[in-house]
Amino acid sequence: MVSLKSAFAASLLLGLLIDCNAADERATLITVLHTNDHHGRFWKSADNEYGLAARKTLIDRIRSDVRAQGGYTLLIDGGDVNTGVPESDTQDAEPDFRGMSRLGYDAMVVGNHEFDKSAAVLHKQHREWSTFPWLSANIYKDGSRMFEPYRLFQLGGVKVAVLGLTTNDTAKMLASTKFPGVDFRPPAREAAMLVPMLRRKADIVIAATHMGHYPNAKRGVNAPGDVELARSTAGIDLIVGGHSHSLVCMARENVRVESYRPGGACAPDRQNGTWIVQAGEWGKFVGRMDLEYSAGELKLKSYTLIPVNLVRPAESARDASAQPAPSERIAEDADMLALLRPFQERGAAGLSVEVGRSDGKFDGDRASVRSRPTNLGVLITSAMMDITQADAAIVSSGGIRDSLPAGTLTYRDLLRAQPFGNHVVVVSMTGTELDAYLRAAAAMTPGSGAFAQTSGVDVTGGAARQLLVGGRPLDPNKTYRLAINSFVAKGGDGYPDMTGHPGFFNTGHLDVDVLREFIARQGVLRTRNFEPHGAIAAGHL
Repeated sequence: MVSLKSAFAASLLLGLLIDCNAADERATLITVLHTNDHHGRFWKSADNEYGLAARKTLIDRIRSDVRAQGGYTLLIDGGDVNTGVPESDTQDAEPDFRGMSRLGYDAMVVGNHEFDKSAAVLHKQHREWSTFPWLSANIYKDGSRMFEPYRLFQLGGVKVAVLGLTTNDTAKMLASTKFPGVDFRPPAREAAMLVPMLRRKADIVIAATHMGHYPNAKRGVNAPGDVELARSTAGIDLIVGGHSHSLVCMARENVRVESYRPGGACAPDRQNGTWIVQAGEWGKFVGRMDLEYSAGELKLKSYTLIPVNLVRPAESARDASAQPAPSERIAEDADMLALLRPFQERGAAGLSVEVGRSDGKFDGDRASVRSRPTNLGVLITSAMMDITQADAAIVSSGGIRDSLPAGTLTYRDLLRAQPFGNHVVVVSMTGTELDAYLRAAAAMTPGSGAFAQTSGVDVTGGAARQLLVGGRPLDPNKTYRLAINSFVAKGGDGYPDMTGHPGFFNTGHLDVDVLREFIARQGVLRTRNFEPHGAIAAGHL
């Protein structure tokens, strides 16, 4: 016969076991927050949009809400913190990395623009100003990985691995003299080696990538992106991406919404069991993915792109009349403002000096300049021809980062349009060589940063197309002078490498300074004088 005392003890033990089992089976709530392609936007825009101070208020609020529900958060950035705004560029993005550290990022994948500065600056950004890890498994220096390949996080009882992967197109954009011995290996090859190991170490595997989202893997001249990574590598639960500046919201399988309206519903891409997300650019949005992990299964509860004080349509929206849905204004965090304001004031000094005037907009918008000739492309290449007395000039459109407004033009405006500090070079070559070079430029895919903007070159004729240089048919035996920038000259964006050509000469002039002097001599820029014509894009040659 069992005593009441023994029975009570047994029932208590059984109750404890039931409670423990219930706790073991209870779902863990995990919220992944993500941004990408920040490009120097630490301060709010002229329209009081985005900025790290408002971003901090928003993310602190989300963290607090998730914590109150017993959940956990991870904040991940998709890379390219560098380059895009003069106040940041002239200070080596110190305010951006210090601000992101204050915000409490958990990890960042290394973007191609992290290599825009010198090795010494990269070291300061990485080791002194960033309190969060820089991840990339496929960047090697002298045979060893240059950065941490992954980082493990313990979120309650769940282990999460975050693996970093960087586009190997970075090799096309890198000045090897600044980073000798650096090698960008195929990301998918590194993932194939690491993901099986990470699956043994962690319950959830996230790839933080700077590779680009190309719907249905239609990538043109770009290196393989997130869709191909997901299709080729089993075992990745989520890809948090960057590089293509995309708002990844899918209309249906393999078809992305190209006119996303801020505040609207957003469905992430799904490939081979892997979710793929990306949040546009500049911190205009914070992506929020709410997940539930239980008994070895990961479920998506919800996903949204949260606009950060946007007052106009996203740049990717084709319908310029579509306005974002009204939303509550996000206040700027006072401590973040106190950290960043001195940087903003120092960076602004000297950038507001007038360099000229314009009677209209010179179009450098990403969607325009990467797909068709624009008047800004003609202006920039005309300035290059002027300084070098060249017969023709070419720049890749990825080096043009913003438009020039109508009215007063300042040095800040010019740096926004051309932020990379390339030198103008000239190459003397035969007509036969120039013909081959122009045809290589014409083969660059519209929509990519390689798309050519030109001056001095035209195409005439119906079915029998003919190249004109300076208005005359190209003579294969004549010597021509071609102006390009130092990035394109060394084979950037897949252009032919001209640095070993016997006719190569680096003028030593920065592209932005060449443009500044050209505009100063014009007095007032007339848009009608720079209308594009004679594109040498694919199909025109």
